[in-house]
Amino acid sequence: MTPLNTYRIREPDGLTEVADALICSFPDSRIFAFFGPMGVGKTTLIKAVCNRLGSSDTVTSPTFNIINHYHTNTENHIFHFDFYRVDGLDEVFNLGYEEYFFSENFCLIEWPEKVEALLPETCRRVYMVFENGFRVIRF
Repeated sequence: MTPLNTYRIREPDGLTEVADALICSFPDSRIFAFFGPMGVGKTTLIKAVCNRLGSSDTVTSPTFNIINHYHTNTENHIFHFDFYRVDGLDEVFNLGYEEYFFSENFCLIEWPEKVEALLPETCRRVYMVFENGFRVIRF
């Protein structure tokens, strides 16, 4: 499948444009999985997405919490997952992931490859890599 959009960003400030495009490209989507190596800017892009969705909450990586919960100015909820430290799908089942993934709220997922089997078909995939000094983002 050919990605809908490809962006080449040198500075993290450029991720705001990517966040706008991501939300506008998939207006009915609520679940986004962010694939990429450590340090590529997944959390920074998620922060830009949360800002675009109207959240003024502080966005940080939920590496140790696994889930962070943010609010928007329209009383909507955003759930930010980081599955980096998950040891198996049983741990994700115990979190009650279904309540989040099927809640109609936004779910922004880092390290989704750890839970790929649980991602709904409606999940939008965002791929981030480093190439020649740029962050390349495809979705």
